[in-house]
Amino acid sequence: MTVPVTGTASSPAGLPLWPAPRRERPLDSRIALPGSKSLMNRALLLAALADGPSVLSAPLRARDTLLMAAALRAVGAQVREDATTGAWHVSPPARLRGPASIDCGLAGTVMRFLPPVAALCDGMVDLDGDPRARERPMDTIITALRSLGVQIDDGGRGALPFRLTGDGSVTGGVVTLDASGSSQFVSALLLAGARYTEGIDVRHVGKPVPSVPHIDMTVSQLRLRGVTVDTDEPNRWVVQPGPIAAHDVVIEPDLSNAAPFLAAALVTGGQVRVADWPEHTDQAGDELRSLLALMGAEVSRDGTDLVVTGGAPIDGIIADLHDVGELTPVVTALCALATSPSQLTGIAHLRGHETDRLAAISTEVNGLGGRVSELPDGLRIEPAPLHGGVFRTYADHRMVHAGTVLGLAVDGVLVEDVATAAKTFPGFDVAWCRFLQ
Repeated sequence: MTVPVTGTASSPAGLPLWPAPRRERPLDSRIALPGSKSLMNRALLLAALADGPSVLSAPLRARDTLLMAAALRAVGAQVREDATTGAWHVSPPARLRGPASIDCGLAGTVMRFLPPVAALCDGMVDLDGDPRARERPMDTIITALRSLGVQIDDGGRGALPFRLTGDGSVTGGVVTLDASGSSQFVSALLLAGARYTEGIDVRHVGKPVPSVPHIDMTVSQLRLRGVTVDTDEPNRWVVQPGPIAAHDVVIEPDLSNAAPFLAAALVTGGQVRVADWPEHTDQAGDELRSLLALMGAEVSRDGTDLVVTGGAPIDGIIADLHDVGELTPVVTALCALATSPSQLTGIAHLRGHETDRLAAISTEVNGLGGRVSELPDGLRIEPAPLHGGVFRTYADHRMVHAGTVLGLAVDGVLVEDVATAAKTFPGFDVAWCRFLQ
């Protein structure tokens, strides 16, 4: 294995290029992953709205979670890291307050989840983020909150930056929206809904909501804290008003971040173990077990480890990734190394993620000699010999993962700005090199 050296070259954009390590022999390795960003940010937010202090153990300390913690502090919550245990202690404020300024970075969970909470503040709350964050769809949540009487000034953009001005309460009630652009619009309203005077009754109209497991996760986290949520009717979620109980929680490993590590078993024909894989979970990344099996891997459990073993050629797949779109970049990388064509559908909504992920992954794989074409709602990938070159990442952590997977099989892949993986996995490049040794 060639160990990469960072900072030895720069892309045309001036970002450092990281030589992704090539692995020509079967891998036999084990990885313990950092905590789930999706669970961590839900737990942080609910702890700030709870009726008492909460402790979050095995927390994820990454850009997205640090942004969430800073946002909650800005509106009055206390978030403190225990220097001995590493646990995060969260104490809710007596009242949520402004004025406050919130930096959303490029975190969808911050830019979508915070506005319904900020609406409960007494005073003004300004939200902004990275340049790309200003391009991500926000009109759905802005319109939904306005329908509940929340005052929002967005200059008519339907996007960041914008200002909410609240008086300390929101009446709540029925909200009808089209959440086909992101499940986060539904989760955002549900997370704050118990604190609204009449609760919240969210009704979706339009194309199917993507990433439904993330809404299921939101509902589960609310119920863990004693909140009554009615999900009996399709495309409708009703949160009853009432207290949110304080709840100590251990954050599960981030299963979506397992994708490049488990993919390495198929690429190298080896075996990979992921520690502490939950037996039951709402995380979308759990779908890796069935996807990798379809591509030719053997998937099993050994105690608390998930074990994935490769060895056969990688099979192309036809798969609807509508509910697990975040896995698309790594799955596409595997498909580019497969021996038969693949078609991935149900993922038109990925055009509104950290970057336009369909355009980004097709452009970058094709830049290495691949044959990826965009479909109206997905990608088609044909087998083709690949070569080295620069793999741009567009400030998207999932693109970093895809580039590193391709680098296992292809000499000379230079991943741009590998540090952007710190969005959900600080030190990813170091962990990847140790994992491959």
